[in-house]
Amino acid sequence: MITNLKIALRFLLAKKRSMLMSLIGIAMGVAFIILTQAVTSGFQELFVSAIVGTDGAMRVEDKLVQTKYQPGVAEPRLVTEAIKRFPDVANVSAVLRGNVVVQSATREDSAQVFGINLEDHLSVSDLARQIVIGNLEDFRRAPSGVIFGSVLAGRLGLRPGDSVLVSYAGRMTRYRVAAIYETGVNDIDKVRVFMHMQEARLLLNRPYGCTYLQIGLHDINKAPAVAAQIQLAVGHQAKSWQEREQVWLGVFQFFGIMAYIIVATIIVVAGLGMFNTLVMIVMEKTKEIAILRSMGFRRADIAFVFIMQGALVLVIGVLAGWGMGALATWGVSSVPLKISGIFASTHIMVAWKYGHYIGAAIASTLVVAVASWAPARRAAQLEPAAIIRGASQ
Repeated sequence: MITNLKIALRFLLAKKRSMLMSLIGIAMGVAFIILTQAVTSGFQELFVSAIVGTDGAMRVEDKLVQTKYQPGVAEPRLVTEAIKRFPDVANVSAVLRGNVVVQSATREDSAQVFGINLEDHLSVSDLARQIVIGNLEDFRRAPSGVIFGSVLAGRLGLRPGDSVLVSYAGRMTRYRVAAIYETGVNDIDKVRVFMHMQEARLLLNRPYGCTYLQIGLHDINKAPAVAAQIQLAVGHQAKSWQEREQVWLGVFQFFGIMAYIIVATIIVVAGLGMFNTLVMIVMEKTKEIAILRSMGFRRADIAFVFIMQGALVLVIGVLAGWGMGALATWGVSSVPLKISGIFASTHIMVAWKYGHYIGAAIASTLVVAVASWAPARRAAQLEPAAIIRGASQ
């Protein structure tokens, strides 16, 4: 084994420049795979965190009556009690939603009122963390207090303490802005206005029932399975966050796969370079191979020598690529970059996962194994007698 390794290293050093180029290609391919997957996963995790932190891991809404869905939840207290019996459920918050028109001192805009019981809603969302101006204590103490999204508040020129008129079905009611929140999701921050459940019932003329139940889970990855169980148990439509956001999750998955394929091309090119180099070594070292065979080396030993050359380049390339990938990921995560749209961030988001490193190593191993196999097989098939007679090419 040691002798074979020494021979492999000697053959490898005979083509230092070519093998160095292959090594650099593998290292760069591994590094870029790690970097692209880290960035893609990082933004996906940010999106999931924003969505689950705002809309919950699951929603229970319309009731299935015969073959039609009856809008909303008519008996939220009874349904909530049934849902809380599931061990995976952390808490439940009833939400009453309605379309309204909001008028400030400068302009008016359309919005959606979300009536909530604050303590319940805080247990199934990140609303407390999303407050950027004002505080929740003012909202708790003020029955007529409301919480505005940052985009909507900006368009209306509102600050905490300002009063607004909220119009529904021709009736206008005055409220006071208690706080302003920001989820980072523009479609949410530009329309949602939170108010106390009792105020929402009076405003929307809905003395009972709710629009939907927002559910928090101990493990959000179990949402699809738990949703199916709850739907069977309570007879209401239950949607997991994966079902609600399947379009965006599909987009993230598509970009992740495409980035992996494009960057893996670098490793394939490096593998082709290694293949050519190993073939050249076989052609140039035919006499040495004949001598080794004459000394008692088996075909398997000769094949092992050439496979070991690829393995040495692979190991060094993967280790170097891991280091480059980690450094590049750290560097990119430190770059300030203000992003807004489907989520908001002040810098490029990255995810540190062992799977990215393992996946890059596996991709490199497959390419190098294929590139090394054919030259190793050819070297093992050379006959020492034919080489000595000069018949072999």
